[in-house]
Amino acid sequence: MNVIKKDKSLILAIACLMLSALLFSVMGICIRYASHTVDNYTIVFFRNIVGLILFVPFIFQQGLAFVKTEKLWMHTWRSLVGLAAMYGFFYAIAHLKLSNAMVFTYSSPIFIPLIAWLFLKERITAAMLCAAALGFIGVFFVAKPDQGLLNWIAIVGMTSSLLAALAFVTVRALTRTEPPERIVFYFCLIGSCLSVIPMFWVWRPYHLKELFFLISAGILANTSQIFMSHAYRLAPAGQIAPVNYMAIIFAGIWGFFLWQEIPDIYSLIGFSFILIAIFLCSPFILKQK
Repeated sequence: MNVIKKDKSLILAIACLMLSALLFSVMGICIRYASHTVDNYTIVFFRNIVGLILFVPFIFQQGLAFVKTEKLWMHTWRSLVGLAAMYGFFYAIAHLKLSNAMVFTYSSPIFIPLIAWLFLKERITAAMLCAAALGFIGVFFVAKPDQGLLNWIAIVGMTSSLLAALAFVTVRALTRTEPPERIVFYFCLIGSCLSVIPMFWVWRPYHLKELFFLISAGILANTSQIFMSHAYRLAPAGQIAPVNYMAIIFAGIWGFFLWQEIPDIYSLIGFSFILIAIFLCSPFILKQK
């Protein structure tokens, strides 16, 4: 009975993480369009402040008990590393192809099993390691980074990936005592307070089209965060992390419809690797002992 319940939780976690990846890929589209005329500091600030505003009605409904926490230091750490990763990721979106930028962000599952093992004492299985490796190979087949791996933009992207992995594992730890909504709220609160500082120096009036993309990106990002938090509450971080690679496939689909980018043979091979990676973290493969 416990095995069946555990399998259902894992399936639901995978579904939540897939939906999170879909919303995150759409957010990437909004960021790309916004970055044509808006600086990175402003984009990061709007992503956080929009999320914070979305929580105002929720706080009025739930009361001050909603924001009460004994894990403020963990929320702060998650916000610091998450915000740093966000700056790097949004910068990559503005300066690289969308699929290439997604590569650096969604290579974070490579680091997650090791970090989860170090900080959360979650065990690493052969299937987890194979899933992470195959997913990483698939990501590079799909995106085919044409900027090289050692240029400074790529370094920013890979650093963001490592920081994102730290943030994901911290989210997993927080979900043991904190509801997903509170985790996202504190991220938006602390992120807004920090990101307003550099944005202050470049503030200007924004056009309606710019505001549309900025606000949409904030809504999509925070909805994605909630689903991600639910996913990591239902299953170990290292076990479901490869599902994040679905964002690369979604980015490829958006690229086809928006910019007429047709997947080549390498992209199709990459999709296959990613799907295999997701299969390896399914309940049929990863049985808990």
